[in-house]
Amino acid sequence: MANRSKLKNSKTFPPTALVVVAVLLWSTGGLFIKMTSLDAFSVNLGRSLFAAIIVAIFTFKKGLRLDKFTILSSLLYAGTLTCFVYANKNTTAANAIFLQYTAPVYILILAPFILKERFRMTDLIAVVICIAGMSFFFLEPQDSANKLAGNVFAGNISALFSGLFLGLYFLLLRHPKSLRQNPALSVFYGNLIIVLLMIPFLISKPPDEINSKDLIAIIYLGVFQIGVAYILFTKGVAEGVRSLDASIIGFIEPLLNPVWVLIFVGETPSKWALIGGAIIVAAIISHTVIQSRYKNSLR
Repeated sequence: MANRSKLKNSKTFPPTALVVVAVLLWSTGGLFIKMTSLDAFSVNLGRSLFAAIIVAIFTFKKGLRLDKFTILSSLLYAGTLTCFVYANKNTTAANAIFLQYTAPVYILILAPFILKERFRMTDLIAVVICIAGMSFFFLEPQDSANKLAGNVFAGNISALFSGLFLGLYFLLLRHPKSLRQNPALSVFYGNLIIVLLMIPFLISKPPDEINSKDLIAIIYLGVFQIGVAYILFTKGVAEGVRSLDASIIGFIEPLLNPVWVLIFVGETPSKWALIGGAIIVAAIISHTVIQSRYKNSLR
């Protein structure tokens, strides 16, 4: 029996590896959004349609029951994805992902009001540093921001809203009333909401054509970058990956996202984006480690 158990464990994919693969898949979002010639509305609808199917297959046995917390968290999740796609279509991938990763700033600010958590001096320092980092993204002249066809300023604002929605989404998931809910429901219904909201936009302005490259990109984004990545991440955490480890591994996404786009699309992040992104990532990683050590010292 012992030998069988050891053999079984040896074939099990390590939980940490599951989380790493999930984050690597997430990091390719900017690349595949950039690779398709379709507009933000078409990409948003197509990606979410395939993602909803994959997540539904994964979670339907646990039930698809709706309640007010699931509806609200689904709307926030939908807002996160929608703003992120729009941001990637109008500003650089680096700006989009780094500004989305300001989500912990909103969590720190709002947690005392929503979750009644104590606001500490380390929280204030992290918030101030991250806000300083955000400012760098708006220093580059609009006409030189990688010569993007879209509205760079609007893209940056959309990325900020993506971070805000993401922060609120995580706060809601941590609320005592939603801890017993299946978190996959908000992912499923969030993607479904996007599909329903995007349909009128596509009816009013359908794409001129959808080539094989567009179709491959959208299928990949929905099936792998959202659906499979979510399944792998939740499985890894459920099998024992610590929250701190998962959080730190998660920072692979903003670091690699602009790299993939640079290599395969040729989009170069501005020096201001690199400075601001480095400040934000360093501040949040440091705060995460400090908070973890503080909690451990109380045990």
